[in-house]
Amino acid sequence: MKCIHLSDLHLGKRVNGFSMLDDQRDILEKILSIVDSERPQAVLIAGDVYDKPVPSAEAVELFDDFLVRLSQMGTEIFVISGNHDSPERIAFGGRLMEAQGVHMSPVYDGTVTPVVLEDTWGQTAFYMLPFVKPAHVRRAFPEEAIESYTDAVRAAVTHMAPDPARRNVLVTHQFVTGAERCESEEFSVGGTDNVDASVFAPFDYVALGHLHGPQRVGSDTIRYCGTPLKYSFSEKDHVKSVTVVELEEKGTVHVRTLPLTPLHDLRQIRGRYDELTLREKYLGTAVEDYLHVVLTDEEDVPGAIGRLRSIYPNIMKLDYDNLRTRSAGVSLAQEPTSHKSEEDWFAALYEAQNGQPMGEEQLAFCAALLEKIREGAR
Repeated sequence: MKCIHLSDLHLGKRVNGFSMLDDQRDILEKILSIVDSERPQAVLIAGDVYDKPVPSAEAVELFDDFLVRLSQMGTEIFVISGNHDSPERIAFGGRLMEAQGVHMSPVYDGTVTPVVLEDTWGQTAFYMLPFVKPAHVRRAFPEEAIESYTDAVRAAVTHMAPDPARRNVLVTHQFVTGAERCESEEFSVGGTDNVDASVFAPFDYVALGHLHGPQRVGSDTIRYCGTPLKYSFSEKDHVKSVTVVELEEKGTVHVRTLPLTPLHDLRQIRGRYDELTLREKYLGTAVEDYLHVVLTDEEDVPGAIGRLRSIYPNIMKLDYDNLRTRSAGVSLAQEPTSHKSEEDWFAALYEAQNGQPMGEEQLAFCAALLEKIREGAR
């Protein structure tokens, strides 16, 4: 059973004010070419299809075209909602699309019915578990003690009751303990959203979404495929790829990756202003890439970004790294403050008012309070 594992498309996303729609359209074309070449039986899309719960019309149109063309290739398609998606919007029309081999995860209500596919090795059951929080699972199983994210996912998996005699694949969207995050991802202070990998023991392969860097968690069979594009400068060193999973007889799983080349890379270049304006020096480095320019001049250069954009049209950020900025404690690695979570803002406010960071008990209280507020907003 050959599967293509994708996640975190974030269609409609803007990065530092730049629309990524053209880049996303280009990378989806390249993914379609890979699917056409590999001919998998299943394509797994593990959440965060869109960047916002209410996506733009252009983003919806782009995903619609992608699904139609995948379906025309004869592959089964499994799509779940992530923390950026509206579960109701992802679920809409799901029962109608089943006939075309497009399986959209319904809003979680405690029931997860597997889709079973067959090949020469027998049956493979595909389970779709959208992004869930403890409150979602408690509503389905009020009699169970569900306090943490691990409790929630464990309860959801237990009630799926996968048949150990056949191959089982789970498509889900969570943060698994031990995985590496980057700055472009949402997370909870104190690690309250951690899920222990042990809850996935009944599955032969777990197709994870949520984290942007491709990585295994404990074993090759519990894996994040990562985003198909770089969505922040904290991802500039990532090698983006498509994950290909092949399940043979029970217990035998092969995983490999195929690299993806973007329309525009996301890179950082640094040097003095007069060095960076020597176009000949940088002609071989794709001047149309999305760039974070770091100037090392000791004095600010008036109008630097406008002049540099005549050479590098897609500059997203410009910073200075010199004695002045270093003495002022400016960190060039930081993303814009718009990427801060509510927990980050509370922690910063507390430290500013009290002259010391929040302790573990305060972090846990803050996380629980924000969780209650978010649940009440639904």
